Amino acid sequence: MKKRSSGVLLHITSLPSSYGIGDLGAWAYRLADFLTETRQGFWQILPLNPTDPALGNSPYYSPSAFANNTMFISPAFLIKNGLLEKTDIEHLPPFQNERVNYYEAAAYKKKLFHKAYERFKINNNKSEYEKFCSGNSYWLEDFTLFVVLKKHFHGKVWSEWIPEIRDRKQETLQMLKKQHQEKIELEKFLQYLFSQQWSSLKNYCNRRDIQIIGDMPIYVCYDSADVWANPDLFKLNENKHPAFVAGVPPDYFSKTGQLWGNPVYQWKRLKETGYNWWIQRIKHNLNLYDMVRVDHFRGFVGYWEIPSGEKTAINGRWVEAPAGDFFTTLQKRFSHLPFIAEDLGIITDDVREIMRRFEFPGMKVLQFAFGGDVSANPYAPHNHIKNCVVYTGTHDNNTTKDWFERDAAKEERENLFRYLGREVSSENIAWEFIRLAMMSVADMVIIPMQDILELGEEARMNKPATTEGNWQWRLLPEQLTPALAQKLREVTEIYGRI
Repeated sequence: MKKRSSGVLLHITSLPSSYGIGDLGAWAYRLADFLTETRQGFWQILPLNPTDPALGNSPYYSPSAFANNTMFISPAFLIKNGLLEKTDIEHLPPFQNERVNYYEAAAYKKKLFHKAYERFKINNNKSEYEKFCSGNSYWLEDFTLFVVLKKHFHGKVWSEWIPEIRDRKQETLQMLKKQHQEKIELEKFLQYLFSQQWSSLKNYCNRRDIQIIGDMPIYVCYDSADVWANPDLFKLNENKHPAFVAGVPPDYFSKTGQLWGNPVYQWKRLKETGYNWWIQRIKHNLNLYDMVRVDHFRGFVGYWEIPSGEKTAINGRWVEAPAGDFFTTLQKRFSHLPFIAEDLGIITDDVREIMRRFEFPGMKVLQFAFGGDVSANPYAPHNHIKNCVVYTGTHDNNTTKDWFERDAAKEERENLFRYLGREVSSENIAWEFIRLAMMSVADMVIIPMQDILELGEEARMNKPATTEGNWQWRLLPEQLTPALAQKLREVTEIYGRI
């Protein structure tokens, strides 16, 4: 990340499609073409992992740190591959184009996937599929069995399964694999299909000099294949329930802190294994993406652990993590660590030292730039450094237009006007921010598509601490106009981000 560049933040769910949710079909390629046309070098997405309706379909709470969301498989491309017939998709439900309908899309695609699997079984040439299964067996075997068992036990948390399965008695697991072989093979097949379609899209982007930035949450869900298969890597009690959970302490924004509920890592045990689980996870992500945004980066240096059963995060404590040793080990294993450190919020000197030592760029969000003393505000453009990534906002922020209208305090708006030397309105604030970002000294700029389109609150992707209505916004085909492409290309070129 040594030259000036820019890109767009848009998750796969937000792409147009005919099937109720964005997918890896034609519009993913159309978006790549738009990025090429506007001279963008990066496409940033959110985590690709499977989501759970019980957890609000958040991509940050997944039953697997390795598996991918098979809802992103394009039915249209399955027709091209001979796994579906055109008649299979003729009777589409009346899906909304503006919002993702997770429940109806899943029900519809489930039927198509079963048809595709039945046709696949007839095909004798399965060498690529077998190669995929073999190369990914280190996570695929546990994940597919986990998914099938979750359905078998009607959604119960894995620690409530019968002891022989909860504790992974090998004889029992082998018996279950034989008993549920067909269902397990279906899950493997779907992961294979995703891999094929994703590889095709990534190669298309890379050939056009577009790099894909993925997103990796630091923690995993307790009710996941990862914790079930590796309980010794997490702080669990004798019943394999979390002894401590993750969160952040009380601060200016929250008197009780944030109680996330994820199990915290047993870093001593991870170190004894040579951080093997993490090395596998990093390798997996670097195969999927060109760069990786690491969510809650500070947790690698020190994390806030809260005794399980607490109602708030108040009674937690800071625990040191072996960041120096961990990243040194990764450096020896990988020739390059193309990470973006999510360093938003209160970041201590020890975290900054790790970022400086390993040259990880941090994040600067312009919506945070105009509070308090702007002259010293690290998010204000004049305080940016080259090795950072500038955003107008993130997936957790409001759109810039609605931030200006509803969220920005009077002081922030006045500081903004003084900074610009003139007043602006909600009608042009998004592009004022885009210009501020583009003219920054920072090497990289990422702009959410919602801000490029100057959209309001209806296009917000996520509202933290809420579970309803998130992760649903979708781009409409008619919104990517030639005029918009020219406008984005011009601002990219004038500030030398090409």
